[in-house]
Amino acid sequence: MLKPPEDLDTAALAAALTREWGIAVASMTYRAVGFGSHHWSVVDSAGTSWFATVDDLRRKRYSERDTDDWAYERLRCALDAARGLHDAGAAFVVAPLTTAGDLPVARLGAHYAVTLYPLVTGDSFGFGEYDGDGHRRAVLDMVVGVHGAPPEVRDRAAVDDQTVWHRDALEAAIDGVPAGDCGPYAQRAADLFAEHADRVREVLARYDDLAAGVEPDRAVLTHGEPHSGNTMRTPHGWRLIDWETALVSQPERDLWILGGPMQQAYAEATGVTLRPDLLAMYELRWDIVDLALEADRFRRPHTGSPDDEQSWSVLRRVMSSI
Repeated sequence: MLKPPEDLDTAALAAALTREWGIAVASMTYRAVGFGSHHWSVVDSAGTSWFATVDDLRRKRYSERDTDDWAYERLRCALDAARGLHDAGAAFVVAPLTTAGDLPVARLGAHYAVTLYPLVTGDSFGFGEYDGDGHRRAVLDMVVGVHGAPPEVRDRAAVDDQTVWHRDALEAAIDGVPAGDCGPYAQRAADLFAEHADRVREVLARYDDLAAGVEPDRAVLTHGEPHSGNTMRTPHGWRLIDWETALVSQPERDLWILGGPMQQAYAEATGVTLRPDLLAMYELRWDIVDLALEADRFRRPHTGSPDDEQSWSVLRRVMSSI
C-alpha cells in the first residue's frame, strides 16, 4: 500500500511491538511496497532491523457477514502454518516471529493485526514476469516444498472452500444496488460494473461450475500467491514471503501462475497430474477476487487516495481482460 492507514496510531504500533515481541523501538519507516498490507521497517535500540506488517481485518473479511475476529483467526491460521513449515525445516519460508504468547500475529486496536519478521536482505521483484527460467524453477521448487508439508503443519491452515472474497459486494455492484455518494470513484465504479454486468455474471457462473469439481482428497498446503513479487533472492538462497493467504487447497492454486513448462515439471517431481479445469478455475478466481475487492473498496467511504487511484487502475484493467 502506498500510504499508511489514517486511523492507525503509529505510537500504538510501536507499543504493540514492545508488548508482544519485546522490541524497544528506536525508529519506524513506512515502506510503500506490496498491495494489500501495510509495512514498516523497524530499528530497535540495539540497532537490529525488523520488518513489521499490519493488515486491515476489515479487508480480510470474505463478506459483510464476517467479523474482524473471524478475519483475524483466518490470518492467524495462515501465518501459523508458515511458522510450522519453517520450523519443520523449510528454510525458504520467511515466517513470522512469535509473540510472548507464542502466536504468529497480534491484534492491534479494533480493526488491525500486526506481524513481525526478521529483516531479509536481497533482491526483490515486482509483480509480473519472473527473472528468467532459473527464477521460475526456484519458485517451483519452493512450491513443491510447501505442498509437501506434513499433515501436522498442513492442518494448521484453514481449508479453502472456494469462496470468492467480497462476492457479496461484487454481486451488489453488478445488480445495481446503490452504494451512495461514498467517494470520488463510487459512481465511476458503478457505471463500469453496470456496463459489464452480464459478462461478470457469466464469469461467476463459469467459476461456480468449475469449483463444483474440486476434490478435497487432493488438497495440500498452498501459499496462494507465489508470484514474482512474493519472492526474494538472498545470499542464502531463494525465499518465499507474504504467507497471509496460505490455505489447504488444490495444488493448482499455486501452479496456474507458473505456466505450462513448470506445471509439467511439477507433475514429474511430485507424481501429481494437474487438472486443466482447476488451473483455469484458480486463474479465473484471481481476476474475480480483484473485481470483488475493488467493488467492495468503492462501495465504502473513500477519499481518492493514491491507493484508491491504483485500485481504480486495477479494476479497469481486469474488467477489460475478463
